[in-house]
Formats: sequence, structure tokens, C-alpha cells
Amino acid sequence: MDAQLKKGVLEMCILYKLKDEPLYGYELMKSVRLSFPDVYEGTIYTILRRLNASGYASITKIESPNGPARKYYHLTEEGQAYLNRMIREWKELVENVAAIGIRV
Repeated sequence: MDAQLKKGVLEMCILYKLKDEPLYGYELMKSVRLSFPDVYEGTIYTILRRLNASGYASITKIESPNGPARKYYHLTEEGQAYLNRMIREWKELVENVAAIGIRV
């Protein structure tokens, strides 16, 4: 699969995982890698940094009883709107591909 397409889908999945609850980076990475086992840890953290820089996610540092403070990522209102757009575009893409006759 094209790397850019995969990164876009991965970004949408990360945002989706953050829509219900804040997650810290490692927890999110483990969760995402269940569906994307070939994705490197660095790729996920790069997407998280970009989402934060874009204002789609915010970070809160919370002390951990088992080591250093953890960065918890939260979906912002702007991030929720972005996720909604991504989901609409994804559905449209799937419908367009299905209209051609490709079924998965």
C-alpha cells in the first residue's frame, strides 16, 4: 500500500482512538499496532507530534507511579472536527471504490 495513504489512514485511526478517552503514547502505540503490526513506533509518535502541532490533539503530562511522567494525548474540538471530515472522506472513498466493483 502507498505509504502516504497508509499514514493518512493511520492518522485517522489514532484520532479515532483518542475520541473517547485520553491515552498516553505507549498505550496508544500498542493499541494501534494490533491492527497495524508493521508500523514502526517512531511513525506513531511522529503522527502524534504532528497532531499536537496542528492543534488536533493536546498533551497533558501526568506523573506515573512506575517511572517518569506520561504524556496523555487528548482530542481537541478542532481534532474532533478534523476526524469527522476524515471519516466522511473515507466513507466517500470506500463508496467510490465499491462503485467501480472492487469489493473487500
